[in-house]
Amino acid sequence: MPFDAREATIDSVHHALYTGLSTCREVISAFVARIKAHDNRTNAIITLNPNALNVADALDAQLAAGNATGPLFCVPVLLKDNYDTAEMPTTGASLALAKSQPTEDAPSVVALKNAGAIILGKTNLHELALEGISVSSLGGQTINPYDATRTPGGSSGGTGAAVASSFCVFGTGTDTVNSLRSPASANSLCSIRPTRGLVTRTGIIPISYTHDTIGPIARSIKDVATALTVMASTGYDAADNATALVPSPNRNIDYTAKISAAKLRDLRIGVLNGFFNRSKSAEVTPVNNAIDAVMSRLEAENVTLIPINETIYNATAIQAALDVQRYEYRELMDEYLQRPSLSGDHPNTLNELYSHIAVNGSGGEFVVLPSQYEYVNTALVSSTSNETYVQRQNGVRNLSLALQQTFAANNLDAIIYPEQKNLVVKIGSPSQSGRNGILAALTGVPVVTIPAGFSEPSEDAPIGVPIGMEILGRPWEEQKLLGIGYAIEQLMKVRRAPTWAKDVVEVPHYESVPVIMPDGGNISPAYPLGTL
Repeated sequence: MPFDAREATIDSVHHALYTGLSTCREVISAFVARIKAHDNRTNAIITLNPNALNVADALDAQLAAGNATGPLFCVPVLLKDNYDTAEMPTTGASLALAKSQPTEDAPSVVALKNAGAIILGKTNLHELALEGISVSSLGGQTINPYDATRTPGGSSGGTGAAVASSFCVFGTGTDTVNSLRSPASANSLCSIRPTRGLVTRTGIIPISYTHDTIGPIARSIKDVATALTVMASTGYDAADNATALVPSPNRNIDYTAKISAAKLRDLRIGVLNGFFNRSKSAEVTPVNNAIDAVMSRLEAENVTLIPINETIYNATAIQAALDVQRYEYRELMDEYLQRPSLSGDHPNTLNELYSHIAVNGSGGEFVVLPSQYEYVNTALVSSTSNETYVQRQNGVRNLSLALQQTFAANNLDAIIYPEQKNLVVKIGSPSQSGRNGILAALTGVPVVTIPAGFSEPSEDAPIGVPIGMEILGRPWEEQKLLGIGYAIEQLMKVRRAPTWAKDVVEVPHYESVPVIMPDGGNISPAYPLGTL
């Protein structure tokens, strides 16, 4: 029997390999066949790794020799296409960076490979990771696998759609404001945004030193924990000085070691009431119903829920007052584009990238949402020397202190709230509205996201639209949060695959990895190319 890639886990891959049921080549071929058969439904993939089968053959030789080692041995992983890879271009899903070729893997990619993972390819993202619609000039529009009229969240929407569709075991994402958590919520998946500094950001197309983090997205908390263990093994990195902040006891942790022993009983969990929209509408009510159902189950497990009603916790107000991306973006991007390790034909500055505009009937080489024109144009002339930047950083410090005071004053183990106040938005919407990621993004604290439920089934969404919940904790408490997430996951058992993703796909013999081309022509006219 060929390897069954549907809803496969790290454990199921290893069981198939170590019992002789499958070879590594057969495992990789099964995922390639799924991508080949179904990517037209999601448009999640930008490129496949031409070396994937050769790597699989090398691992099969190790397996035959009894030398199969590594927590991710032969586990197929898809990378968001803002992770540097020496064997594939790193494009940020922008036509202007289509030929940009790193000569070195990002340290996080090196760690995955050293653990035995096979990098299967790169996924689409919202262009340069600037929003949550997951539309780009190079990759086109990625489609939610549960409802083809909706976006998959973002900016790591390609990874979210791919993992939900069983195109890989897990994938990687980045999170500047919502981007690991939004796709997890919108695709019935799990993710973790780690404490800023736990995983080096070197070799990742940047936006903000203050906001940016990277991490995994998977179908289970256990796989998230295994992936985080590997990604965090990069340790201190002089090129990302935030990694110096990790306390010694929080280095080299096996995040899988204690998750199954975690208990919900007697936990004290805060509920951020300001992060709910309690109005009655078809887009909001399903979210409230799903989160309320989770809270009822938690109370039945003897969890004490503490309402947090401070007016400071208003996601829209926090983002408007304290977001600092626009002051850091241009400087960081210029530095990234001018690195000696970046080869290929590419712009040398952010201003040069955005000079590839639509003229004389040409389409331009980037996509910026009309709702973001002001942000991008401001970023092109702003810097960290702006007086407003200094004022906002003071506000960020005050917010960080206020959050820790909330934890201490209420003796909280964690704080919960919906990732998004409304269902993930429709394709063509002005922005990915209603998301709550900004609190963790500015304060740098860790957040685990888990599936919370689904909306009612409809003609467009045969099993409903996925809804996710964030579990936020104190700095460096990833292990505790993963334990809470695992316990709720086992209690609720929410995760379901998209209807069509349950189909069996015939797996041919591949002499080489097939070429996959994204559909760059499916972009809504609401998002004109090359326009600022």
